[in-house]
Amino acid sequence: MTDLIRPTPEQLAAARNTTIPDVTAPGLRVLFCGINPGLWSGATGHHFARPGNRFWPALHRSGFTPRRLRPDEQQELTALGLGITNVVARTTAKADELTAEEYRQGSAALVERVERLRPHVLAVLGIGAYRTGFARPRARIGRQEVKIGDTEVWVLPNPSGLNAHYTLDGLAAEFRALREALPPID
Repeated sequence: MTDLIRPTPEQLAAARNTTIPDVTAPGLRVLFCGINPGLWSGATGHHFARPGNRFWPALHRSGFTPRRLRPDEQQELTALGLGITNVVARTTAKADELTAEEYRQGSAALVERVERLRPHVLAVLGIGAYRTGFARPRARIGRQEVKIGDTEVWVLPNPSGLNAHYTLDGLAAEFRALREALPPID
């Protein structure tokens, strides 16, 4: 796997408070939803771009992708019925820079996006972001009782390398549980 070019400190600083485009299409099987893009993502324009973020390896190990994709191959996801968005669009160095109000506003915008795109499942990657943004303080990892229209909602662990509660194998197992719960592809 080729490494992406490492952004310079100047590029990382310039990426603060920017946004990157979603990877979406109508009718996806799963729309994965990160908390917000990090500075590496802002500098490169690719979701989950920071080395050490475990999204791409967990996606592959769980069986969602036939091989481990690189962040710069993110557009290949839509052909697999997968997409990526975020609860909050602006880039930060760490998610703890976001306010509760940003989570609430971002969640409202996310609901509108889900209603428009109508994925089978919205998978929010981060229990804290889901609890705050959707006012569900007792939510747990896994399938949620609430839906957005016909879209099921799942909460999966945050794949950031900073999330020490889950190993890569643990993340992949949670992603796999979602994949195995999906209806078969026609």
